[in-house]
Amino acid sequence: MAWIVLIVSGVLEAGWALSLKESHGFTRLWPSVWFVVFAVASFAGLSFALRSLPVGVAYGVWVGVGAATTAVAAAIMLHERMSVLTVTSLVLIVAGVVGLQLSGSGHA
Repeated sequence: MAWIVLIVSGVLEAGWALSLKESHGFTRLWPSVWFVVFAVASFAGLSFALRSLPVGVAYGVWVGVGAATTAVAAAIMLHERMSVLTVTSLVLIVAGVVGLQLSGSGHA
């Protein structure tokens, strides 16, 4: 269960990052509100996962999932450019996250 919550929290990290971008320095109300909602939910999920997963592995997965999801969502929603190197790097991040989970590092 901790792994599922952790991955969902990583996806929520992308939500707060994109909301932060759209808030224009907290000058727009609704993106600012969504930033707070996504950030609180994301950190709450990370906190829950840390009850049973080691901090190094959990934080690495949370950041990796968040970074990869943010990059893909920004390319789709904000039309940010993605190069071959960007896509390759994202694949490596995902491979690292899967490797951490499969290695048993996160099993207490």
